[in-house]
Amino acid sequence: MRAVVQRVNGASVVVDGETVGEIVGQGLCVLVGVTHDDTPEKAAQLARKLWSVRILPGEKSCSDLAAPLLVISQFTLYGDARKGRRPTWNAAAPGEVAEPLVDEVVAQLRKLGAHVETGRFGADMKVSLTNDGPFTVIVEV
Repeated sequence: MRAVVQRVNGASVVVDGETVGEIVGQGLCVLVGVTHDDTPEKAAQLARKLWSVRILPGEKSCSDLAAPLLVISQFTLYGDARKGRRPTWNAAAPGEVAEPLVDEVVAQLRKLGAHVETGRFGADMKVSLTNDGPFTVIVEV
């Protein structure tokens, strides 16, 4: 699993004109990609990392500050544009594999005590955020 994690001061995701997920104030916006060999165990490992990674101001984590997370599925994180002009998506897991694993990341975060908002899997989503720093890291498990 791969995640692009952005420290934010507010973020939201809109589908068909409706806000389906939103966090206000300091937190993390997390784009999650799934590949073919990912497992529920990797999803749980990613959730633990997201909850405890110390990238908020003062080297704090979401768990330290009870900061919210906005988690959005993003198959394009496994796009490969090394050849030609059009990326390939061969490394991205198909929806029937990826969706339950993204849901597992969210479930594990909530089990840890996190407030988690989400996008809508497979939808055309409009994501807005205020990157705080800017601060962006890639996390892989």
